[in-house]
Amino acid sequence: MRFILRFCFVTLLLLVSAVLARAQVLSGVDLLNSTVFQQHQSSFSGLGARVRLHSASLVEGFELMPYAEFWRNSTRVDAFAITTTRKDATLGADLRFSFRGEGWRPYVGAGFGLHFLSSEVDAPQLDVHHEQDSVIKGGLSALAGMTFPLTRHLDNFIEVKFHDLPGFSQLKLNMGVAWRL
Repeated sequence: MRFILRFCFVTLLLLVSAVLARAQVLSGVDLLNSTVFQQHQSSFSGLGARVRLHSASLVEGFELMPYAEFWRNSTRVDAFAITTTRKDATLGADLRFSFRGEGWRPYVGAGFGLHFLSSEVDAPQLDVHHEQDSVIKGGLSALAGMTFPLTRHLDNFIEVKFHDLPGFSQLKLNMGVAWRL
């Protein structure tokens, strides 16, 4: 059932993106690497991608950004043969406002994401064999960052993004490359 929900959501996201791109509102594509600080966890890395959409019906400076992000954290304690894995695949959209300026351009934004969280524990010495738990949670997000132009169509960016999920809140330091159309 979860696979069907994920597949339908991704398909819907791709269809909406394709329709908007066809209407000539695609303004860019971003690839990002994250350092993730999840509530009650140490930091680890994640990956993400998003498209930037701008329509003439939006105020100048605003962009809608559908995105997909993923991280996975695995820990092993050899002395007790304990292995744990946590994952988060997120699909969502942010609305971002970029301030005008030459060169560096700061921006702020907010959005909503659907998080597909899963945990797995394997501890045979404690009689725990491949126990799994999955949950789907929706949460608001807030972001702030800055872009740095490299070429006419290529930018670097760095941003801070907070996902507000009860019990699973995440702070992410994102950096990446943005391709402007």
